[in-house]
Amino acid sequence: MSDPKALADRLLHCLRQRERIAPFSRDLGLTLAEAYRVGAEVEAARIASGERPVGRKIGFTNRTIWEEYNVSAPIFGTMYDSTVHPLGEAFDPSSLLEPRIEPEIAFRLSAVPEPGMGPEELIACVSGICAGFELVQSVFPGWVFEAADTVAAFGLHGAFLHGPMHEVRPEDAADWVGRLSGFRTTLLRNGEVMDEGHAANVLGGGPLVALGHLADLLPGIASAAPLAEGEIVTTGTLTRALPVAAGETWAARFEGLPIGGIDLALGRSG
Repeated sequence: MSDPKALADRLLHCLRQRERIAPFSRDLGLTLAEAYRVGAEVEAARIASGERPVGRKIGFTNRTIWEEYNVSAPIFGTMYDSTVHPLGEAFDPSSLLEPRIEPEIAFRLSAVPEPGMGPEELIACVSGICAGFELVQSVFPGWVFEAADTVAAFGLHGAFLHGPMHEVRPEDAADWVGRLSGFRTTLLRNGEVMDEGHAANVLGGGPLVALGHLADLLPGIASAAPLAEGEIVTTGTLTRALPVAAGETWAARFEGLPIGGIDLALGRSG
């Protein structure tokens, strides 16, 4: 494998210049373990440039899209203060490479989840829940890659635009556990239904199962920082990830979750 820092520098150049690149797995035989080392170098470079990590995104938790993207397990990446924002003003997608939209549920951590925790224990580590849109991007043309490529390339993360954070009170924890495993999602573009999803799409049991998977996965990756109190963790798309363009409006509705809907306008640059 090439030097992880050199690959990280190459990826960051692609991000800044909006250039595309051939998958490293094809040209260099990049493995998943190597990819996480590249991802750590990317994170270090972004921190050095002034960005601050604020959480993790978990990708490929929706098993219904694994075949489409040639993957067979979730991955994760870092989110930054420059990429996580509340919904409000129109978002210009022109800064992203081949952007796609994903409706997701995110958690704000009040404690660090430990490996092996079940949903009832995991919800006790959560102080807030929100819905949001992750705008994902690919430096690899046509979204053709292996899982290792996506880990190296920012976990495909472009931006996370979220709705209000809903506090999780201890007396409501059991209700949240039930609702998070059984709700339904509808994704709309310009008022037209584009796709529908169910909590069970996320690793068979919903967003808390995704959080548990991340807690199990992190200790085995030496280059990854442990989770910390206050982090925001997104849990993966509930529907297919669909291409977006400036001038569109997107909405997501969540039947069975007391969080309301979310809406996003995509602005035009210049």
